[in-house]
Amino acid sequence: MKAGSPPVSIVIPAYNHARYLDEAIRSVLAQDYPYVELIVIDDGSTDATHEVLQQYAGQFQIIRQQNSGQSATLNRGWQISRGDVLGYLSADDTLRPHAVSQAIAVLKDNLNAVGVYPDFCLIDPSSAVIRTVNAARFDYQRVFTEFECPPGPGAFFRRSAWQTTGGWNPVLKQMPDFDFWLRLGLCGDLIHIAEVLAGFRVHPGSLTFSPVAAARADEPILIITAILADPRVPAEIAVSRNVALANAHIVSAQLHLRAGRLREFWQRAHTAYKLNSRGVFSIRFARALANAVANRAGHRILWTLRGMIRRSQ
Repeated sequence: MKAGSPPVSIVIPAYNHARYLDEAIRSVLAQDYPYVELIVIDDGSTDATHEVLQQYAGQFQIIRQQNSGQSATLNRGWQISRGDVLGYLSADDTLRPHAVSQAIAVLKDNLNAVGVYPDFCLIDPSSAVIRTVNAARFDYQRVFTEFECPPGPGAFFRRSAWQTTGGWNPVLKQMPDFDFWLRLGLCGDLIHIAEVLAGFRVHPGSLTFSPVAAARADEPILIITAILADPRVPAEIAVSRNVALANAHIVSAQLHLRAGRLREFWQRAHTAYKLNSRGVFSIRFARALANAVANRAGHRILWTLRGMIRRSQ
């Protein structure tokens, strides 16, 4: 990293989130760090995204393209960016004003770290806080075996490390971020910042809680299989192969169940049992089932109740 204040590049991939895009952009423009480059890429949106971006003509780089998907869009943005430190913000998420300056301060104090990530809040469609997410320390073995990946919005990483990983995998549509953090974690440490610096929006159009196609539901299995084939994976991590694959099948089963594909759910659950029988009878598996059935509905109920309370005040 260069001495002083290294330039930071943030890419916003925008696809049909015109309702929230303005708030995401303003949260980046409001950063108190002096050297932030913003690139917003309209990834073939069919809503009012173009009109929202027209309001900011000349203030930052705006690109329009045919729909290419999140991974390809982010890779394009980072490739043309100039920052020594890179980050991204989903078009429906937000950053606190000192998110970048805090990230840079921690990177300066941890020269061996390849990236940093903060705590964040879940916010509803009207930007009211639902709850705070206190992210865990990045323990590679736990992330690899348990599928508990702490980085969320507000994460930043060094360009050199991103180049080493080869960027996001454009084949992946459901969990490209999880795959990226696993590959980035092989390059060095990821440091947790114990401060809320971002907002992760939960809303009806959020992919996080939406039913997904069968190929997307099987991505956890593909990701772990690919990581196991990476020669950089330490031996002490590789010995957890069966546990990691079993949990990958559990996550896949959860995604199939959320989409109502019971046959695929049972197939993935059965494979998980053969790989690690204890995992299928664990609290984790019970949580996965509950999440598949109730998570999205639960958040919808919560933000509806909050809205009713605000309107009655």
